[in-house]
Formats: sequence, C-alpha cells, structure tokens
Amino acid sequence: MVVPKVKLGSQGLVVSAQGLGCMGMSANYGLPKPEPDMIKLIHDAVDIGVTFLDTSDVYGPHTNEILIGKALKGGGIREKVQIATKFGIQQMDGKSGVRGDPAYVRSACEASLKRLDVDCIDLYYAHRIDTRVPIEITMGELKKLVEEGKYRMNGHYGLRDLEDEIVTTCRELGIGIVPYSPIGRGFLAAGPSLVENLVEGDFRKIMPRFQNVDSNKTIFEQVNEMAARKGCTAAQLALAWVHHQGSDVVPIPGTTKLENLKQNIGALAVKLTPEEMAELESFASGEAVKGERHGLMHMTWINSETPPLSSWKGDQQVA
Repeated sequence: MVVPKVKLGSQGLVVSAQGLGCMGMSANYGLPKPEPDMIKLIHDAVDIGVTFLDTSDVYGPHTNEILIGKALKGGGIREKVQIATKFGIQQMDGKSGVRGDPAYVRSACEASLKRLDVDCIDLYYAHRIDTRVPIEITMGELKKLVEEGKYRMNGHYGLRDLEDEIVTTCRELGIGIVPYSPIGRGFLAAGPSLVENLVEGDFRKIMPRFQNVDSNKTIFEQVNEMAARKGCTAAQLALAWVHHQGSDVVPIPGTTKLENLKQNIGALAVKLTPEEMAELESFASGEAVKGERHGLMHMTWINSETPPLSSWKGDQQVA
C-alpha cells in the first residue's frame, strides 16, 4: 500500500503517516544488529514510503545516528526523508545525566549534525527536560540554532502519557504528536513469549510491565482475540488504534526486520468503528495494566518543572 504523507504540526513539516523508530537497530534491545542489514532495512523503508526516521544521540550512545548517516548516502535518500533526533541525556563514565544549558544544547546539536552528516536536522527533540535550567533558556538556544539553519522544528519529548488535556493543548497550538513504542515495546506483537526470549543486555528485562507479564498477558490475549475477529494481527490492531487518534498523530514503531516493517504499514489499512475503539480502550482501562512503563521512572522527569527565568545567571553551565 502507499504510505500517505501528513502534516506534523502547523509549521510545515510533512512526514510519512507512520515513521520508523531506529533505536533497536543499535541499542537497548541486546547486541547491535549488523550494520549492512540495518542500512538495507532503512533503504527498504524509504522505498516503501516510510520516510520519517527517529533516532537520538543517546542511542548507542551515538552509534544509531552514525548508522542513519551512512544510510543516507547516495541515491538522493536525504531529500526523501525527515530526520528526528534528540538531545538532553548525557552519558559519562557509565552514568546518565540530563543537561539543557545553552552550551550543551549547542554542542549536542552540532555533534548530531556531524554524526548524521547532514546540514540540517528536520525535527529536534528535548529527550529530557533539565530541571535545573529554566525552560526559556533551553528554548532560547534552540531558537538560535533554528535561525542558524541547523534544524527546522523542535519538540519536547518529556510528555509521556497522553492525557486528554495534553492532546487538547497540542491541537490548540498546532503541535504534532509522535507516540513511541506504540506496540508496547513488542509486547502487543508477541505477548508473553517476547518476555521469555529477551536476551542479555535487553533493557526490557528491568521494566516493571515486563516483570508483571502474568498479569498483563490478559491484555494481550484480549487484543489478540479482537485482532483475529478483524482479520489482522495484534500489532496491527494496536497501531491502528493509534492511527485513529487523528492525522496529527504519527507513531514511530521500531523494528529490525522487513517483515515486521511491512506488517506495521498494514495497520494503516485497518479500519475501526467507534465501538471497536471503545472496546480496545476498555482492555487497558483503570488499573488493568500492571507495573510502571519504565524501569527507571525517576529518570523520566514526568511533569518536569524548571526554575524561574530570574534564577539564571548569565552564561551559567551545568554538568
């Protein structure tokens, strides 16, 4: 099928209606996958029409951006794709920290440009919000980078759970929404068998929802049963629900296999009635989902508050 293009927000960025999350190619889900295979997968995705590629400087760290940079070489591929990357999580000596001070924002952007080997990043996210730096300071430096032509659009990646008021505000302001892990980090594709086969180094092992698989398997079974009635897979049904949230919602399911990529795209053809949407939502309502979504919730900075602008002292830096 032809993957349609949609406007992501009101500032002119046009992307494929479904993107491709590239993290798992290089990081967090066990050993990195063979580079030639992943470059071919990215090329196949672009040929099919999935042109919105999502990465971050922390994936690897750095190696995922380098991989995408290599995949963009030749064939006019750069002109066909929209690159989203992120800054904000700094890894040093095996430890993670968050920075949003101007010096770090600038150095991170310039380093990503070099690794991606591009002149301009299409969409640049704050992967985490530095709670020590007034948000106006971080955004001020980002504004300078836009004016210098180093990236086109910016986004905040700190909003995690899509509450009604957040969606409403985004739409009032013309802000596009990019849901990540729309298949529950693979759980809504494979169910409990995924958890049983996680390899060493896969960070899903420490995620509470995967540690509560006996409780959460009921949700997968319900989704899977409904998918069978619809003539699609559980993963396609989960993705279809996301796509039905509106054309301003562009999910970025990740995969390292062409078969899964094609299956994910197939979700665009799955149509859901309002009654079916409500049925799907009922499976995970209330306290049905057991366990936090992340193993290190203290590092997600949900509902981050930053200091007042008046507290910032000149060109202050943080480390």
